[in-house]
Amino acid sequence: MAYFCSKRSLFRILLIPFAFVLASSVMAENAEERIRSVLSEQVPQLQVREVRETDMDDIYEVRTAQQTLYMTGDASHAFLGTMLRFDDEDGLVNVTEQGRSVERREALASVSAEDMITFSPESEVKATLHVFTDINCGYCRKLHRNMEAMNNMGIQVNYLAFPRGGPGTEGYRKAINAWCSDNPKSAITRAKQGESIPDRDCDHPVKEQFELGQALGVSGTPALILESGRMVRGFRPPQALEKILDLNS
Repeated sequence: MAYFCSKRSLFRILLIPFAFVLASSVMAENAEERIRSVLSEQVPQLQVREVRETDMDDIYEVRTAQQTLYMTGDASHAFLGTMLRFDDEDGLVNVTEQGRSVERREALASVSAEDMITFSPESEVKATLHVFTDINCGYCRKLHRNMEAMNNMGIQVNYLAFPRGGPGTEGYRKAINAWCSDNPKSAITRAKQGESIPDRDCDHPVKEQFELGQALGVSGTPALILESGRMVRGFRPPQALEKILDLNS
């Protein structure tokens, strides 16, 4: 069982019915333009990031900052949910998660190591976890208490800031204080232990990392992202992480 702290939405996430018809007179030259135009007109709350073809005829995957949906090429119908593919060799394949995993992997590869708070093993690094964390989250604190055990297993933890309440909140300020500290590792450890840490300010990555987490589908903390791009939501004890990361193979 996974345990995590849910994010307080900064905006109301749009819920789209399983199937619906969008009426629009938009004339676009191709399916991608048509889909973008219709969504911009009919559902402006969605922040469309990418539109691409799928293996299904006339079905397009639409990745937004909030969720992934699928639309017909004429932009008349859309549905939310997970797309599955039946494969003779691999069985049931989660196509939606595959795409999201690639997106997460590529996005995290572009994050500078200097912008993360990293806890590394003293010996060989066998696996790396990117963890979106909130200093005020109880399960994030519980995960942090296991840092020594994780490091001893060869797990490197790269922290990214995800104060669930967003800018202007106490958690957001605590994240800035930790990331701007002269010793971020010590600061975030003390903060997660409930200590007050000095107010600091600097050219910090907190806002950028919070928005990145939203774009990658983080909805609660801790959110652990494996090197494959797979997301594991919620707290896991070291023994469970050892199995998930297949460290004994």
